[in-house]
Amino acid sequence: MLSRRSFLRATVVTLGAAFVPGCGDDPSSTAGNRELVEGKGYFPQSVASGDPRPKSVVVWTRVVDSEKAGWDLDVELEVALDAAFTQPVSEPIKLRALAAYDNCVKARIVGDPGKTYYYRFVYERGGIYYVSRVGRTKTAPEEDADVPVRFAFVSCQDFIGRYYNTLLALGDEELDFVVHLGDYIYETTGDPSFQTPDEARKVVFHDPASAIELGANGEEKFYAAKSLDNYRDLYRTYRSDLALQAIHEKFPMIPTWDDHEFSNDCWGANGNYLSGRADELDVARRKAANQAWFEYQPVDYADDPEFKYDPAADYPNDIRIYRDFTFGKHVHLVVTDLRTYRPDHLIPEDAFPGAVIFDQATLTASPGGLPGPTIATPYVDIETYAGGLYKGVLSQAATAADYDATKVTGNVSVDYINAVVAQINGGANPPDPAIPTIDPTGLPRGLSYFDLNKVSFYAQIGTRYFVHKDAFDVFSTLRYAADPKTQDVMGEAQETWFLETLTGSTKTWKVWANEFNIVPVQVDLRQIPGIPANVQRRFYMGVEGWDGFRDKRNELLGKIGGLGNVVALTGDLHTFMAGTPWAEQDPTKKIVEFMTGAVSSTPFRDELSSQVKSDPVLSQVPAAPLLALQIDDLVLDTETKVNPHLAHAESNTHGYAVAEVSGAEIVVTMHSVPGKEVTTSYAGKTADFVAKMQKTRFKTVAGGSDLFKEIDGAWKRWDAETLMWV
Repeated sequence: MLSRRSFLRATVVTLGAAFVPGCGDDPSSTAGNRELVEGKGYFPQSVASGDPRPKSVVVWTRVVDSEKAGWDLDVELEVALDAAFTQPVSEPIKLRALAAYDNCVKARIVGDPGKTYYYRFVYERGGIYYVSRVGRTKTAPEEDADVPVRFAFVSCQDFIGRYYNTLLALGDEELDFVVHLGDYIYETTGDPSFQTPDEARKVVFHDPASAIELGANGEEKFYAAKSLDNYRDLYRTYRSDLALQAIHEKFPMIPTWDDHEFSNDCWGANGNYLSGRADELDVARRKAANQAWFEYQPVDYADDPEFKYDPAADYPNDIRIYRDFTFGKHVHLVVTDLRTYRPDHLIPEDAFPGAVIFDQATLTASPGGLPGPTIATPYVDIETYAGGLYKGVLSQAATAADYDATKVTGNVSVDYINAVVAQINGGANPPDPAIPTIDPTGLPRGLSYFDLNKVSFYAQIGTRYFVHKDAFDVFSTLRYAADPKTQDVMGEAQETWFLETLTGSTKTWKVWANEFNIVPVQVDLRQIPGIPANVQRRFYMGVEGWDGFRDKRNELLGKIGGLGNVVALTGDLHTFMAGTPWAEQDPTKKIVEFMTGAVSSTPFRDELSSQVKSDPVLSQVPAAPLLALQIDDLVLDTETKVNPHLAHAESNTHGYAVAEVSGAEIVVTMHSVPGKEVTTSYAGKTADFVAKMQKTRFKTVAGGSDLFKEIDGAWKRWDAETLMWV
């Protein structure tokens, strides 16, 4: 058992206050000589633990006293080997919950490897000792321990109008820890594109004047967090949920962040609500989000155990969250941060759609040569062609849409010009005579934003989502060759650390906790009848993640894909997936990927259907709504073979995944439930909810990078050539 003296000496309070040991001569300092009263009102977010290492784990709570608002509050931490605290491992440890950190307090406790500890916090007021709920945590096993490891991984838990029923089910599992892959909170209070607040599940900012007003849904305004108080409101509210509290009370958590901990589709300190209409760089907002995350997440900063968040520190050096963990001799978990250091999305949302990015001479001189006519299309010099007629037409259209007409210049796509002309000629007040379209015969060919599927001035479609794959591949590769920093997702320091950590690992399994999917997610609509010619293409469903950084992905997979036993855990897409992403230049360099569906956030299929309805172009395509509903069939299509690396996709469910790791294999069980099952509460009815869950089991075996699925009691291997389980 951990000695009293070494335990106290090794304890670190990570919010900047030094602990003071309790005095053994004072009987009131020991839990056995004082009466403890249930005090959940003083600990409204309960307790949590996280970042387990072989000899340490971080424990957390937040203390609230309404009569001492703005005060630093004294609190005691008790740790024992049993839930009844009859076997304490130290005297109560005095800590201080600082108002500067929203009265959150964290302690890094040091103990024995692979041991379960129980902890609680005590707040004294008026001679009465109020106690938090009891937390259970567990340190990681010794570095050389030959032990199995069992953990869950989850992501995307929107609180608004949705219930954490999947966490109720997760709480019944026996786990060593939980990995949270991001979107722990959502920064908006009721964005009608995906959130529907109700009285029981809503977020209210105490200071809406300090938030970003995004619009109104009827008479109800909705906001995005901006200030530190706004972000704290989000964590306070999300962590008020009893199911989420129960997960934190039962298991240590290892979290990273994705975008919604700060701002949807963010990069660095930049938001993306306005799609290029204005500059959304806001370092103060980013740092507010970072501080709130630091305050509320039980994260250990192993390189600096006494780290405390300094709001005055320069961004992005204010906090570093990429880190790694070992669990015995078989698991090396590497956790990355793919938001802080990344560049902007490759296609600007405010780019002029018709602008030619690469002209014929540039494409012809490139290593791939001039692409075919479905990728590189005709263009004209808008300044001189037809005496400037079309420049005037496009400039008027831009001005009418409140778009900067000075961007209508240089080489412009003929297809774009003709699309605008057709719209004008077919409008409510067509010109007389009609504006002639341009004959493309004999004109030079180049690559424009319109060829990437950017059809409107300020757009998410054709920039972040639903991008022409073949044109984008040419575009991104040329951009990468000219400037590799355009795809520097991790940043130089993190990428160096990442590669050195993985390649230098001696553990059986190298497990990469990565926010968003590595495996490409594409659809091939070239043979779909009844859709416009410009939609009969191959598309990336999104280039906001790794599909948007294809060349860097290939480079990294080329370096880690030959190591063997590399497994990626991903989230973000609100979809369950399994596959074997590989380097395009060498398909033998591959890894295995398991993606978990969302805890509660809108499933991908429903999001896609909503996106189709709201998009002015896609909504006019009769087949589009049906195609959205058939997304799983499209990405797994065995005729087009558009995603040979993808073996499983389930985009209309919620749930979580559990990984069971040994020296021989990793078995991942995906627990899924229909999307509608999170819109009402199953509190008190966990068994009813669990009965509706489906389990799908996959595994990969040590010594290779093959993926297997359990089908009718037998394990079948995924064959990427036949697209079958064999």
